[in-house]
Amino acid sequence: MDFKQFNLHPQIQAGVEALGYVTPTPIQLQAIPPVMDGQDVMGLAQTGTGKTAAFGLPMLHRLMQGERGRVRALIVAPTRELAEQINDALNEMGKLTRLKSVTVYGGVNINNQIKRLKEGVEIVVACPGRLLDHISQGTVDLSKVEMLVLDEADQMFDMGFLPDVKRILKVLPYVRQTLMFSATMPDDIRKLAHDILKKPVTVQVDRAAPAATVSHALYPVAQHLKTPLLFELLKHTDTESVLIFTRTKHRAKRVGEQLEKSGYKAASLQGNLSQNRRQAALDGFRDGTFQILVATDIAARGIDVSLISHVINYDIPDTPEAYTHRIGRTGRAAKTGDAFTLVANEDDLMVRAIERVLGNKIERRSVEGFDYNVPAPKKDAEFVRPPREPQRRKESPAKPSKPAAGRHAVGAGAKSAPRPASHAARRSGGR
Repeated sequence: MDFKQFNLHPQIQAGVEALGYVTPTPIQLQAIPPVMDGQDVMGLAQTGTGKTAAFGLPMLHRLMQGERGRVRALIVAPTRELAEQINDALNEMGKLTRLKSVTVYGGVNINNQIKRLKEGVEIVVACPGRLLDHISQGTVDLSKVEMLVLDEADQMFDMGFLPDVKRILKVLPYVRQTLMFSATMPDDIRKLAHDILKKPVTVQVDRAAPAATVSHALYPVAQHLKTPLLFELLKHTDTESVLIFTRTKHRAKRVGEQLEKSGYKAASLQGNLSQNRRQAALDGFRDGTFQILVATDIAARGIDVSLISHVINYDIPDTPEAYTHRIGRTGRAAKTGDAFTLVANEDDLMVRAIERVLGNKIERRSVEGFDYNVPAPKKDAEFVRPPREPQRRKESPAKPSKPAAGRHAVGAGAKSAPRPASHAARRSGGR
């Protein structure tokens, strides 16, 4: 089987051939025909399975007919990196079509996006927060959207974007084709799929089995010895490019700094970085400037580096699905890869859950010559956060004897209310 069976527009087929695509992946084989027929699709697939082409090729095919210069297709993604990756893929596949697309996300100047939107585009690839900014400012017209794609839907919900997605849905035409892709199917995803998809075709590729070209190993170690053991592993392993996962942004930054100080070509990728610094870290990892990239799960969404030789879980992930996501980034393109996981005693339950998904027991290893008996320090000196400066409370102006009422009283209360989780998540990567 090859891509000619899909009867794509000749200019799109020529783009596919120029990219060297020959045999469709399982998700492409299942998804492209119903999408070409105009049906709604629920796709269950992980990163790295080829799902961007699964929705991108039929989208480009459809947009070749009809009006130009209006937004007719909208793709919503959870992170800036994934949005850029999708946009790059669309530009490559549609190089001969003259169709235009733009990425829309926070952390960069909104005026450049407004300019591109005014010039006229057919496709918008957006993160929820910044897209809502454009909607509220009237700088994007979504009234002619024919196709909507929600990509990495489970990650959007993990990041607190469900309310934002629902607000976006309200401004889209009721009559449209909707495609939804997710690696997992929690209850929130299932309910949203039921609400927005009309008689959907469900396509699924096996998410339980990671790449057969990946070798797995566990390294039991006490929490306080993880960093020394990581350095020992790197010292004794023939690595080309290494992606290290940590549980928190603070830890990703700290581990990255420690690697740099030890002479490694390393960078960290986490939500507090500016967009320019995030992009520089990604580009440097792709072109070999950085041999090691330390990242959190959320920051790493959208990383597609086919030559990663090792994935190291500094912290074990929270779910078996997250484990398969992480290690799916190595062992690609017929290459072999290694997945090392540093595990502490409290990780036993998650280890067993991951082994159930893999279908066999993961090999336990130790590093010869490493001292596993070093006692833990009395205080966490490695990952303790620096003390925060005490915030001085501003002097309140003299209050009138009569208590304030109406909107002033409400405003005062709202001022001290905690920010919703979606805003916090949006700041970290989705805007």
